[in-house]
Amino acid sequence: MTERAQAAPGRRTVIGAGAAVLTTAALGVTTTAQAADRPGHGGGHRLDLPVPTVIGHRGTSGYRPEHTLGSYQLALDMGAHIIEQDLVPTRDGHLVCRHENDITATTDVSAHPEFANRRTTKSVDGVSLTGWFTEDFTLAELKTLRAKERIPANRQKNTLYDGRWEIPTFEEVLRWADREGRRRGKPVWLYVETKHPTYFRGLGLGLEEPLAGLLRRYNRHRAQSPLILQSFEPGSIRRLSKLVATPRVVLLSDAGTKPWDFEVSGDPRTTDDLVKPAGLKWMASFAQGIGPTLDLIIPKDASGRLGAPTTLVRDAHAQGLILHPYTMRNENTFLPADFRRGTDPNAYGDAFGAFATYFATGIDGIFSDNPDTALLAAADFTAK
Repeated sequence: MTERAQAAPGRRTVIGAGAAVLTTAALGVTTTAQAADRPGHGGGHRLDLPVPTVIGHRGTSGYRPEHTLGSYQLALDMGAHIIEQDLVPTRDGHLVCRHENDITATTDVSAHPEFANRRTTKSVDGVSLTGWFTEDFTLAELKTLRAKERIPANRQKNTLYDGRWEIPTFEEVLRWADREGRRRGKPVWLYVETKHPTYFRGLGLGLEEPLAGLLRRYNRHRAQSPLILQSFEPGSIRRLSKLVATPRVVLLSDAGTKPWDFEVSGDPRTTDDLVKPAGLKWMASFAQGIGPTLDLIIPKDASGRLGAPTTLVRDAHAQGLILHPYTMRNENTFLPADFRRGTDPNAYGDAFGAFATYFATGIDGIFSDNPDTALLAAADFTAK
């Protein structure tokens, strides 16, 4: 009998990770709840989530300006199982929800003459960027700005909501999640990423300690908390593993790339090394899952069409790791060439076909800009 056949339709309790049903003894984890809530453990966490899990990418960024309370609320109302936040700091140390510290494209900062002299050029993780950056603003100053659509050429309808919402702090999101959880009678799951943690630590604005403090304050620091931590820097996840017991995921970028903390420390490993069994075993020592780009699950050929799946799902599950790859979007321009329909790059393609193909690999969940589409696709898949 297959693992999927053993699970209840649409739901599987995940132990430390994905498809493999592992005992705590096999993971080498103390079985008491008290021990599970101690920081420092990889594996052993039980995530009672539907499979495939649908993660609202930056909320519902296919329909609302990303990382706003409006985007998060719509994701929740649509039924997304988890809602994502990306965190960057302000000059005075508050954590706010933005995909990047460069807020040029996602706020109306350029329309504020009082901040014209804040425009500058910086090197962030080795990339030169010119614009306005959160670390140069106090929280009070950021609160005078309003969010806008990041890719208006692709999502013109989203511009209707430009200026409607401000930049939320992570603490405001935690309060919102608690309120909605009480109203709905079940917890609201959050998926929280530390952005550019090495860069910010170099500025004296370390992300992990204030984040851990907020998690403890809002009782989301335990192994069974309805929250997953994530980062593209394994070092950030390792640091968090020593501060809180909250479940953790290492994000993995394209093949051949290297985490920025590895660049800084001189670690020679690349993503290619991390997706091998030895790399997966290492990550399983301090994390419960990985979040690879979809191309690490099924690579594309030169024409943009999907090739044969890699062994990553099987290999990660063998190490007790869940897989939550990123990112599915409905528009042709973002879909594999196999599933594009018509000639308009911004029209919807065959997103359902793409979802079905990725779900068939055995992934445990997926990030999507369109949670409603993802939920229907997941229901189709579990109904088979």
